[in-house]
Amino acid sequence: MTPVERARSVVGTRFRRQGRGGDGFDCVGLVGWAHGVAVPADYPGRCGDAARVAAVLADAGFRQVAAAAAGDVLLLRSGPGQLHLGLSTGAGIIHADAVARRVVERRDVPWPVVSIWQK
Repeated sequence: MTPVERARSVVGTRFRRQGRGGDGFDCVGLVGWAHGVAVPADYPGRCGDAARVAAVLADAGFRQVAAAAAGDVLLLRSGPGQLHLGLSTGAGIIHADAVARRVVERRDVPWPVVSIWQK
């Protein structure tokens, strides 16, 4: 199963801070689960440090690329001082949406893309 197929299989699952699976997902947990990589247990609930997130992604075996393809990780600036992760579908995004309180798929990417990461 591809990362996009894995992520689509949990669309509708509830949002849960620090969620890693069966009882819910947050953005980090969803991306890690879709790619089958371990998620650091000590990541903060709010982070605005793109260099720190980039280092964690690189340590997990991702490499930065210039253009997004299906399955790539999008590092997004969702608000002032706030970063968010999502999974590119090639035409949109799948992410754990704290406002909708569930994993959703969107046809657009609603926030500025800071960087793109490929496994």
